Amino acid sequence: MSDAIDHSIAGPQEERFWLTTSDGVGIDAVLLRRAEPRTTAVVLANGFTGTYRSPHTRAIAEGLMSVGDVMTFDFRGHHGSGGQSTVGNAEIHDLEAVVSRLRELGYSRIATVGFSMGAAVAVRHGAIYGGVSAVVSISGPSRWYYQGTRSMRLLHLGIGRSMGRAFLRRFRKVRVTDRRWDPTPAEPREIAGEISPTPLLVIHGDADSYFPVSHATAVYDAARHPKDLWIVPGMGHAERAVAPELVVRVRDWLKPRLSATEPEK
Repeated sequence: MSDAIDHSIAGPQEERFWLTTSDGVGIDAVLLRRAEPRTTAVVLANGFTGTYRSPHTRAIAEGLMSVGDVMTFDFRGHHGSGGQSTVGNAEIHDLEAVVSRLRELGYSRIATVGFSMGAAVAVRHGAIYGGVSAVVSISGPSRWYYQGTRSMRLLHLGIGRSMGRAFLRRFRKVRVTDRRWDPTPAEPREIAGEISPTPLLVIHGDADSYFPVSHATAVYDAARHPKDLWIVPGMGHAERAVAPELVVRVRDWLKPRLSATEPEK
């Protein structure tokens, strides 16, 4: 179920949607579209604590508008969406709700582009649900519970303690569940091979302070062709680290994969 609210803004037209996932969670989403109808679309899946309201996410979305219309959304537990964040597990239902709604709107070729937590969700979604034309994983983890960097150790402290969750709720508008995963889902490196024959692009910065490059190579090595790996010199982590020139590269990679003709397998 969803309701669309039209807004008149400079640049692309904007429609806001309230989606409901298969497990009953409400998702706040925004579709950026051009006036003329199109059948191609890109979904942006933010990292943990990210939001479609971020200027970084908005800039990436607008940079991909020449490929297709772009839907951005807030994962469960984030900002205006309902429920609680599970930090990458149940969020697969959120992404499927967005992709399903785009299909209902008439989009026949859809790419998913995920960042950090959203990258893990995009990989899992492409492997389990399928049905998309391309998957892009940016700054994503290859395995769960990684604490090999200071940034990830701090993150685990934040989500694992009541005081940390209270901080996230008050200052980042993110509500995190206190329940552990049961069962634990397959890791991105375990399931990446199931994405094929959908093309997969794995992007990672060699200055990422959360996940070292080995996470990207693990996902890439586990995947089957068609697949590509870009290690970006000097790039940090997730949406904030995505420079305009990288958006152009991603756009150019997506174009032939979202074209009307079926890509070579």
